[in-house]
Amino acid sequence: MSFKFIKFTGLIFVFFACRDSKVIPNISSQRIPIEKSIKPKPSIENLIKPYKLHIEKSMNEVLCYSINAHSKKEGSLNTAIGNMMADAVFELSAPLLKKRYGLDLDVVLLNYGGIRASLPKGLIRIETAYNIMPFENEVVVSQMKGSVVMDLVNYLRTAKRAHPISGMTLKITKSGELGLLKIQNKPLDLKKTYNIATSDYLHNGGDRMNFFKKNDSVFRLDYKIRNILIDYFGSQDTLKPKADMRFTYTKKR
Repeated sequence: MSFKFIKFTGLIFVFFACRDSKVIPNISSQRIPIEKSIKPKPSIENLIKPYKLHIEKSMNEVLCYSINAHSKKEGSLNTAIGNMMADAVFELSAPLLKKRYGLDLDVVLLNYGGIRASLPKGLIRIETAYNIMPFENEVVVSQMKGSVVMDLVNYLRTAKRAHPISGMTLKITKSGELGLLKIQNKPLDLKKTYNIATSDYLHNGGDRMNFFKKNDSVFRLDYKIRNILIDYFGSQDTLKPKADMRFTYTKKR
C-alpha cells in the first residue's frame, strides 16, 4: 500500500468525520470580579485549609537574622543586597560547577530588576527568599572568550546600574569610560575562556544582555536562584551585607 494512498484515505476520513461532528454552540461568558463582597464558601475553605496551614508554616521557618534592612535603591553601581545575592550564587554554584564539570567559576552577573523586594531587618524566613526572588529562574554558566566578556563589561559601564556582580572589580568614570577591570584579581585576558554564572532569563537575552548568546558552551546546574538564597540564609547566623568597591566610579581615566 503506497504512502499516497494512505495519505488520501486519511484525508477522506477527516473530511467525513468533520461533516458528522456536532456543531459547537455559541458560548457566552461573564466576567466576575473578585471582590471583598464575595463570601467565601465554607466547603472550599475547609478543603484548602490544611494545605494553607502547611505552606504558612513552611514560609515562616526562620533561617537567620539580618542586622539591618537593605534595599536595591541604596547605591548607584553596587548595593548591599545585590552583592549578597551575587556572592551567594557564587559561593553555592562554584562547588557544583567544579564537581560536575571540573570547571572553576570566574564571575556572577545578575540583574537589578531581578531583585523584587528588600531584605528586612530582623528574622529572615523562607518567605523572605520568595519575596526577593519570586521567579523560577535557574543558574546557568556560560563559557565565553575574554573578548565577549568585554561586551559584558561594556554593557555594565554604559548601563551604569547596580546589576549584581561577583568575582569582578570594575571602575568607570562618570562619563562611562573604563578605569579598571579585573576578574579574580587579574586583568582581563581577551584570549582566555571564562565561566560566567547568570540566570537563565538573562542568558536568553533578558534585559538586552545579548552577549550571552555568544557563548562557547552552556552548563546548567538545576539550581534555582531562590533556592540558593534559602540555602545561603540557612547557612548563616547573622547577615551583614554591605556595598563595597567591586563596581564604583573613579576619577581616573
